[in-house]
Amino acid sequence: MSAEPGFLALLTRAQEGEKEASGELVSRNLGLVRSLVRRFTGRGADPDELYQVGLIGLYKAILAFDPAFGTAFSTYAVPKIEGELRRYLRDSGSIRVSRTVYERASLLRKAESELSFRLGRAPRLSELSAALSLSPSEIAETELYFRGVDSLDREVGEDASPLGDLIPGGEGGDEVLEKLSLKEAVDRLPDREREVIGLLFYRGLTQTQAARLLKTSQVQISRIRKKALLLLRELLREA
Repeated sequence: MSAEPGFLALLTRAQEGEKEASGELVSRNLGLVRSLVRRFTGRGADPDELYQVGLIGLYKAILAFDPAFGTAFSTYAVPKIEGELRRYLRDSGSIRVSRTVYERASLLRKAESELSFRLGRAPRLSELSAALSLSPSEIAETELYFRGVDSLDREVGEDASPLGDLIPGGEGGDEVLEKLSLKEAVDRLPDREREVIGLLFYRGLTQTQAARLLKTSQVQISRIRKKALLLLRELLREA
């Protein structure tokens, strides 16, 4: 999107409040909104209402997008639009965690307990993967939904930086709410970024280990991690 003719000029004008420029950028991205809305249909909400909510997310993305992030506009806009749709469905009581994820979580807890008893230690990711016939990324996705927020403060990765460092300093009882806001922001990341965050920060894998599991390079994992953290910071700023 950012490579389209006149994009930066249109973006600047839109962010300065010019309605014609905003309308042009919205028009160019209607296909993206329709594609994302289709993912959320069939959950009890009116499709036309979902489409309007998606447009709100797109408009917010236009106003907040910073080309200095080094990402394509569409990459940035997807979690913005999805976030608006999820928030709408959540507030209307229409969104639910799928039965598959719940069942997977139950099996995961049982396997962790049995393997811990048999091995005399916490099971490794590879051992859980073999026991459950699930991929490491499927296990990481399940833990993103059900693992306690305290894991966000665990120091992991090559630079030993906790994901919780993204949260601005709170006061007193706000801490748990802030961590839950971070958890919700993680859920709004694009699939690949969410997967890498899950492996690095919830499973405590190194970038090299994550690269091996996902059959890619450590350099690529590092790039995805950096992009994910930039998106998370932006999502938290708008929360």
